Amino acid sequence: MLLNYIKISVRNFRKQRLFSALNIFGLAIGMAAVWLMVLYVADELSYDRFHAKADRIFRVVQSAKWDTGEMNIALTSAPFAAALQNDYPEIEKTVRVSMEGGGVVRVGEKKVKANDIAFTDATIFDVFSYPFLYGDPKTALSQPEKIVLTKTLAENLFGDASKAIGQTVFFSNNYPNTVTGVIEDVPSNSHFTFSALRSLSPNYTAGWQQSELYTYILLKNSTDYTKLESKLGGFFPKYLKKEMGDLQYKMDLQPITSIHLHSNLDFEIGPNGKISTIYVFSAIALLILVIACINYVNLYTARSMKRIREVGVRKAIGSERFQLIAQFFIESFLMTFIAGMVAFLLVVMLLPFFNQLAEKSLTIDHNNVLVTTIAALSFIILVGTLSGLYPAILFSGFRPITALKGQFGSQSGGNYMRKSLVVFQFMATVVMIACSAIVYKQMRFVNTKDLGFNKSQVLTFHVDKDEVRSQVGSIKERLTQSPLIESASSASNPIGSNNIGNGGMIIETETGQMPATTQNVQKFSVDNDFIKTMEIKLLAGRDFNAESEADLKNAVIVNESLVKKQGWKNPVSKRIRYFIDNKGTTQEAQVVGVVKDFHIYSLQHKIEPLVLQLPAPADRDNMYVRIQAGKTQEALAYLSNAYKSFDPEATLDFHFLDETFAQQYRSEQKQGDIMMTFAILAVIIACLGLFGLAAFAAESRTKEIGVRKVLGASVQSVVFLLSKDFIKLVIIAIIIGTPIAIYAMTKWLQNFEYRENLSWWVFALSGLIAMVIAVATVSLQALKSALMDPVKSLRTE
Repeated sequence: MLLNYIKISVRNFRKQRLFSALNIFGLAIGMAAVWLMVLYVADELSYDRFHAKADRIFRVVQSAKWDTGEMNIALTSAPFAAALQNDYPEIEKTVRVSMEGGGVVRVGEKKVKANDIAFTDATIFDVFSYPFLYGDPKTALSQPEKIVLTKTLAENLFGDASKAIGQTVFFSNNYPNTVTGVIEDVPSNSHFTFSALRSLSPNYTAGWQQSELYTYILLKNSTDYTKLESKLGGFFPKYLKKEMGDLQYKMDLQPITSIHLHSNLDFEIGPNGKISTIYVFSAIALLILVIACINYVNLYTARSMKRIREVGVRKAIGSERFQLIAQFFIESFLMTFIAGMVAFLLVVMLLPFFNQLAEKSLTIDHNNVLVTTIAALSFIILVGTLSGLYPAILFSGFRPITALKGQFGSQSGGNYMRKSLVVFQFMATVVMIACSAIVYKQMRFVNTKDLGFNKSQVLTFHVDKDEVRSQVGSIKERLTQSPLIESASSASNPIGSNNIGNGGMIIETETGQMPATTQNVQKFSVDNDFIKTMEIKLLAGRDFNAESEADLKNAVIVNESLVKKQGWKNPVSKRIRYFIDNKGTTQEAQVVGVVKDFHIYSLQHKIEPLVLQLPAPADRDNMYVRIQAGKTQEALAYLSNAYKSFDPEATLDFHFLDETFAQQYRSEQKQGDIMMTFAILAVIIACLGLFGLAAFAAESRTKEIGVRKVLGASVQSVVFLLSKDFIKLVIIAIIIGTPIAIYAMTKWLQNFEYRENLSWWVFALSGLIAMVIAVATVSLQALKSALMDPVKSLRTE
C-alpha cells in the first residue's frame, strides 16, 4: 500500500511539474532559513557552557542610584574578592581579571602584537576550564612575572608550542615574564577571550571606588546562589558607604552562562549579544518557514481541486477516510523530503555567506552524523505534517456523490482560508521590509550624526612604552612639522570604544557648598591639544595651559551636562575634589573651562557629566592624530617613520575614529543585514506562491477569458480581471502589517538614546514595494493568459 501511495505521488508530481517545483523550492528556502538560524541560535546559547563548573560560576557586578545619576557596571575594585571570600562561606574560590596586560610581546627578534592579554589571579584555573597542553595549572600563575600562553600565541612566538615552557617573553620596557604553561585556544563561544594570562600580584589592591577589575566567584553549591544574593545587602554598609555616602546600592551575581545574552552593562569585558536578537531572528526564521508552508497549502489545495473526481472514485470503491488522509500525507512527506534535500544543499552553499553576515564560524555538525540526521528527519516530518494536515483533512472530507460530479460543494471556507494565508504572507513581508528600512535609516543616522567633534580623518594608536609616553610632547612636535599632520594630542583612552571610565568626585554646589558625598561622573585625561585636535567647541573659560604646572593637578574642564546637572550659572572657578589614593586623600581643582557636549560613547548611551583633566605622563598612552584629507597613505607612512625615531621597535596599530564608533553598532548592523536578507527570502517565497495561485486562477478561467476576448475585451481589462482580487489581498496585508512594523521598530529604537524619528514615508514605501512586487508577479501570469489565442482558450476542457 505504501509503495502504491508513493507511485501515485510521483505520478502527480510529474503531471504538475511547475506547481511541484514551486512548492519544493519554496519549502526548501524556508527550511534552509530555519536550519541556518538554528545553527546561529545554538551557538549563541552555548556561550561559556564549556566550563566544567559553569553552573557554579558567577560574576559580581554593581549598580547604584542617587539624586543626580546612576551607575550600572560590570567592574569592581580590587578589594572586593578578598572581602567576599572572607565574609561569605558559600564562596569556594574568587578570581579577578584585568584586561590591561596586553601589548607587544617580544622573544629575541620576534615581536607579536597581542592586546588581548589579561592579568589574573592564580585561582583562575580552579574556577574556569582551560585545558593545559603543557605546564601545571596549580602553579602556573602562583608567582609574579609568570605567563600562560594560548596555543596560537605560543606557536606564533616559538614555532612549536612545546618549546615555550621555561622561556622568557618581554613586554614594553623589557618587562620579563616566564612562560609556565600553554593552554588550548579559548573557544569563540566565551564572553571573554584572551591570547595569554599574566600573574596578578595577590597583594594587589586599590581604593574601593577604583573599579578596574572583573570579579568572579565559584560557589560551593549552585543552589547557594539565591541564598547568597539575599545576604549581599550587608556588603555596602560595611565596606562602601563610608566613601560613597547614602545611595541606593545593589550588588548582583550574574550566572556566567547568562552574561553573553543577558548582560548589557557599562564596561563589559567584551562585546555581548542580546537575547532580543535571538527572539527576533528565531521569529523571522519561523516566519519564513510558515510562509513557505502557507505556499504549500495554498498551491496544493488550489491545484488538487482538479483531483476531486479521484477522491470520489476512491470513496465509491471503498476507500476509508484514513486511507485518503494517508495518500495526501505521503505526498506531503515526499515533497517535504525532497525539499529537505534541496535545503541541505542550500545550507552548504550559503553557510560561508551567512557566517560572514553573522560574523560566526558555524558548521554543520559532521562529528555526530546520527544526531544531525535524526534532527533533520524529525524536522522534515514536522514540516511535512504541518503542511499536509489541512489539505489531507479537506479533501478526504468530500462526499462521494458530490466529488464524482466534480463539484466542490461550498468552497467559501476554502477560499477564505487561501485568501487569509495570502494576506498573512504579505503582511509578514511588509513588516520585514519596513523593519529593514528603519534599521538601515537608524544606522545611517548614527554614522552621520554630529558627535560634538569632527571625527573625520582622526586616527588613534596606543603608546606601549612608559619612556615613550614621557616624550609625547616631542612626538607631537615632530609629527606636526609635516603638512600631512594637521594636529596631534594624547589622552588616557580611545573614545568610541565605550570604556572611558568613571569615578566618584565631590562637586561644589551652586550655593558654594562642598557636599559630604561623591557624585559618580565620567573622567577622562586629555592633554592641552585634545580640544583643538578634535575640534570641540569651548563654551566658556579657557583650555588647559601646557606651560602651567598648576593645571596638571588643579585644573579641570567640564561638559555642558555637568553644568546643567549642578545648576551652575557661572561654572568657571567652581571647585571639584577627586581622590588620589586608596586612603581617601583628595585633591582640589577648579573648573577652568566648559566644552560643548560631545560623545565619548556610542549613541546607545546618553551623554553624561564629564570631567577632563590633564594626564600624568604614564597616562598619555593613546595618541590622537588628525591627518590631511586625501593623503591617508602618505600621512600613515610619515607618522610611522616619525614615531619609530622615538620607539624603533614599535608596531603601530592605527584605528580611525569613525570606524571605532561604527564598531559599536555592529550588532545592530548585523541585525539589519540579516533581516534584509530574510526579507528578500520572504519576498521570493511569497512571489512563488502568488505566481502559482495566479497561474491556477488563470487556468481555471481559461474558457471565460476566451469568451471575453471574443466579445471584445482588451488585454488590459483581462489582466485587471485576473489581478484585482490579489491586489485587494495585498492592500489588506499592508493595512495590517504597517501598525505591527511601527510597534516593533518603536521598541527596537529604544536601544538608542539618540535616534531617528519614525517617518511615515518609510512605511508607505515598504507597502508600495510589496504592492509593486505583487502586481508584477500576478500581472506576468495574467498577461500570458490574456495574450493567449481565444480559439485555443475556447477549446479548453
